[in-house]
Amino acid sequence: MIFKKIWTYLTFRKSEGPSNLNIKMMHGMNRISLLMFVVALVMMVVKFCK
Repeated sequence: MIFKKIWTYLTFRKSEGPSNLNIKMMHGMNRISLLMFVVALVMMVVKFCK
């Protein structure tokens, strides 16, 4: 499922397949973007509820 894939990105679990620097950097950027998205969603929900 999509939540399992997101959890894999957010945790530092090894993924299957080739592991080179470009793949590691891509996963790092994905982690940062997903965390920023979740933080923005939480901020919007808090702002909406007030």
